[in-house]
Amino acid sequence: MKTIRELLHIRYPIIQGGMGNISNPVLTAAISEAGGLGTIGSGTRTPEEIDQMIQEVKDRTTQPFSLNIPITVTNYAKELVELAIAHHIPVVTLSAGNPGKMIPVLHKEGIKVIVVVASVKHAQKAEAAGADLLVAEGFEAAGINSSLELTTFTLIPQIVNAVQIPVLAAGGIGDGRGMAAALSLGASGVQMGTRFIATKEAPMHEAYKQKLLEAGDTDTLIFGRTVGRVRRILHTPYADKLMQIERQGLTLEEYAKLTDEDKHVLAAMQGNLEEGFLNSGQVAGLITSIPSVEELLQTIMDEAAAQLQKGTDLLKEYSPLS
Repeated sequence: MKTIRELLHIRYPIIQGGMGNISNPVLTAAISEAGGLGTIGSGTRTPEEIDQMIQEVKDRTTQPFSLNIPITVTNYAKELVELAIAHHIPVVTLSAGNPGKMIPVLHKEGIKVIVVVASVKHAQKAEAAGADLLVAEGFEAAGINSSLELTTFTLIPQIVNAVQIPVLAAGGIGDGRGMAAALSLGASGVQMGTRFIATKEAPMHEAYKQKLLEAGDTDTLIFGRTVGRVRRILHTPYADKLMQIERQGLTLEEYAKLTDEDKHVLAAMQGNLEEGFLNSGQVAGLITSIPSVEELLQTIMDEAAAQLQKGTDLLKEYSPLS
């Protein structure tokens, strides 16, 4: 099995989650420049908007980056595939839908394909369709999640056992201990989203970053479960309104209106926490600083190595006497 470095030509086995409509070229380029794999999230943006974003990332870095295409969220999946090919983007991440028809088209152009999955069944289908790597995302993750609600700790080893291609762990990972845990569970690397918001380069509103710094272990909420949707958001005044509406009875139409991408942009980019929501993973409770992206990645790698060594040393204490 090839390593993440060999497949993606990046220094560290750390990639950025899509981030939908708050994805931006500045953060994407910073992550790639620092040795990870930055990602442009297309969300509901038009191909023209994504084209401009791709060009800006290319102006900021010569390192590899990815384009995330959320298949059932965007209305422009075909056009976005064409953009990836036209711009010679080396990696495309497919999520929120069946990737089967897109993978051969991308492979024909030499593009590596990552598929985001949330169950063993989906992982096996993605591998059979030709995926080069998988991101296995646990229920701890930010934003839209699988209604299966499988946690990262149990999901990763089951998927690793079920496929022959590399698996990256996502959901609840934001420091070196999370990286060490993911590697111990059999993953080949990690994907992070929320943790990258709390970095110096991330151009999100300071109110978003401050809420992440202040968050404790119970400060994320799940909205939409009663209508078969799972979206993890940060506890804010608008989140309280959403939860009250759901308790009184929620329809799918209301859910869609209340969680429109514009509502996320309103809070995340403009700081309006009364009328917009903030996506956040449970890892928010672990965030206590706002480093540069480069500092974050280097710290994660150093902490992971130290944590794995600590575990090895601890196990030696329990080894049978020779």
